[in-house]
Amino acid sequence: MPESAGESAPTFPLHAVPESAQNDSSLGQVQPPTGAFGPPPTMDASPETPPALRDEPKSPAPAPIPDLVLTAPEPDPKPTPARGFDAVAEAVLGDDPVTTDGAGTQFLVEPMVRINDAVKAGRIEEAAALAERTVTDAVNALGAEHPEALRLRELAAYIAYLAGDPLRSFHLSLDLARIRHRAHDAESAYGNVQSAATAWRAVRDPEQGLALGRDLIDLWTGLAAEEGPAADDIEELESARARMGRLTERARKAGN
Repeated sequence: MPESAGESAPTFPLHAVPESAQNDSSLGQVQPPTGAFGPPPTMDASPETPPALRDEPKSPAPAPIPDLVLTAPEPDPKPTPARGFDAVAEAVLGDDPVTTDGAGTQFLVEPMVRINDAVKAGRIEEAAALAERTVTDAVNALGAEHPEALRLRELAAYIAYLAGDPLRSFHLSLDLARIRHRAHDAESAYGNVQSAATAWRAVRDPEQGLALGRDLIDLWTGLAAEEGPAADDIEELESARARMGRLTERARKAGN
């Protein structure tokens, strides 16, 4: 066959495929290539989705994550105010200047400064003597239940406790609690009850402790039955009652 113009002759011989090989379709035999190829595939056509996937329902879209609602943290509860001897100690040992409340009370400022200075310096016996004299002067000039006289009696009770005289401290504090209770001053009355309870716990004799404890718990129970801090702090009253039980047991053993 003559060569076409522009075409080069093949560099290897071409052999016709035998007829037997073309018609032999036995299994397990590889068919030789015939040199005939089908039309080239279309490269830019998008692949067809298989029917099994086309008919399959689509998975639902994931639910949107709800926006986080940021809430402000709960405010811290208000700290418990200092009561009893703690409140007196803050007033004595603090840096605030000593003042009095009301007309005609300025004569108390100077002795109160001296009392505070003696306590800060640890001169407790001196402070106790000054406090007793100042209480007497305040009661004579202002009356037994004047606010400044009551304030000085609180100070005297605290100093008596520091001086190791819990009985004096207890009686001063419990008397103040009764006065404040009659005046319907629940906050101050409960503070004085707390002071009395502190002094009572320093009494070691069980018989004496039982006698003092009965008066203390009787007044304390009355305060707790009314609206006020004593009712909100009932655990302290239960603790005092538990001590009464221990004192009773100690007194019983001491009597045997």
